[in-house]
Amino acid sequence: LRALFGGVLIGLAAAIALIANGRIAGISGTLGKALHADDDGGRPFRVAFLVGLIATGVVGAQLVPGAFGANVAGTAQLAIAGLLVGVGTTLGNGCTSGHGVCGISRGSKRSLVAVIVFMGTAMVTVAVRGAL
Repeated sequence: LRALFGGVLIGLAAAIALIANGRIAGISGTLGKALHADDDGGRPFRVAFLVGLIATGVVGAQLVPGAFGANVAGTAQLAIAGLLVGVGTTLGNGCTSGHGVCGISRGSKRSLVAVIVFMGTAMVTVAVRGAL
């Protein structure tokens, strides 16, 4: 039930971003462009969107402690994982939210291929990690 509710919220946020602001709710692109020196006029939206993501997580963690799961990795593992995700989103020209939620819903073939690749990679990673 929580996964369904979370999915509805993600879809709603993506729809609002597209309908109200004409923007794709891809998190890596939103963060990258919010930090970029050359602003295309979308920085206020991007900053508000990112602040909303963080605030929602903080409020959710306070309202439902433990809902986000336990941290099962150390700081070094999280840093390496974050770096790999950053490299992957750069190579893939978008992240899971941009391709998986927004791209597929717009019928993008490139996004469909990206989702197949990152889901396949995630499955292999889980299988390998579980075997260790």
